[in-house]
Amino acid sequence: MLLGVNIDHVATLRNARGEEEPSVYDAAKICVKVGANGITTHLREDRRHIKDADVYALKKDLKCRLNLEMAATDEMQKIALDLLPHACCIVPEKRQEVTTEGGLDVFSQQKRMIEFVKPLVNAGIEVSLFIDAEEKQVEASYKTGAQFIELHTGSYSQAFGTDKEEIEFQKLKNATIFAQKLGLNVNAGHGLNYINVHRMHEIPNLHELNIGHSIISRAIFTGLECAVKDMMNLVYKN
Repeated sequence: MLLGVNIDHVATLRNARGEEEPSVYDAAKICVKVGANGITTHLREDRRHIKDADVYALKKDLKCRLNLEMAATDEMQKIALDLLPHACCIVPEKRQEVTTEGGLDVFSQQKRMIEFVKPLVNAGIEVSLFIDAEEKQVEASYKTGAQFIELHTGSYSQAFGTDKEEIEFQKLKNATIFAQKLGLNVNAGHGLNYINVHRMHEIPNLHELNIGHSIISRAIFTGLECAVKDMMNLVYKN
């Protein structure tokens, strides 16, 4: 599996003072230097953490894989087509939410998503749809022409260590196998941390895990380089 490090909350801390520190760009450089496979950023409509200038600086100057998380809006599509990141992950977005609360409902808006995805794919961008581990969402995602899905692991993460853990884990595993049979590549993320991430190795051929909050949280105590290396050791092990 690959590891994409989400650095949104470096920007959250920076924006708390409205100044320049800590630098999102410098944080990304550290992650790449120690071996992370890519950088993930979520350019939200309200710009609550990552700003437009951040993603353009990362794309221009940082030699790494950039994954742009974004809502399915005309504004974000225009930015993606101008920026041309390596990958885009289309996520649901509500202004009032603290963090992404669930997967994108591709099934109920399949026609719109086909139209949204097509120009991104035609521009050479890898497109992923962030969805819950449901067969109907997987199949609808496949029909959009996206090359990837990213399974929302929040329910599994919340259930970890409880009697519901196995139920939520099996949903992820079954959805992955179904998606791969259709020809989709499968990523996963949301709520994964140093305690619960090990079970992702039980899911066959997951492509990439995108992890942010737990890495940035640990970095407060250990430093970012150490926090990324610790997660790499868990994600990359055989």
